[in-house]
Amino acid sequence: MTADICEILPPATSSAYLAMATLRTNIHTESEFVRLVDGIQRPEGYRLVGAFEPSDPAARAVAGFRIGHALSFGRYLYVDDLSTLESARRHGYAGRLLAWLFTEARRLGCDQVRLDSGVGPTRTDAHRLYLNAGMAIAAHHFTHVLDR
Repeated sequence: MTADICEILPPATSSAYLAMATLRTNIHTESEFVRLVDGIQRPEGYRLVGAFEPSDPAARAVAGFRIGHALSFGRYLYVDDLSTLESARRHGYAGRLLAWLFTEARRLGCDQVRLDSGVGPTRTDAHRLYLNAGMAIAAHHFTHVLDR
């Protein structure tokens, strides 16, 4: 595997779309993805990193993340999104992205790297990856969807 891990900055945001779309199926078009990331999330501190093969301008895997602070656990890097193209799974891309995220968190003076992952049988491989990378299940995440 010769993939390069690098941050994805505008105007290259669209290079993350195909990999991200396998996880975020609610985003239906590349233009919608770019609008959400560049117009809303980046101004809130969201960053993208991708795994790229030299022969392809589209990322094989991507991670979206941000830096935050909490009274309960200090400064942290939070992984919003970690997704790999189905055809590129089991090639080590997500593991390399996690390693990059751990290094970036250290560089930025973070105390922790945190992420939430969905439940169910389709997430087993992702959970194995996180546990093998030294992450631990540290909490239950509760959600209440608000009526609008």
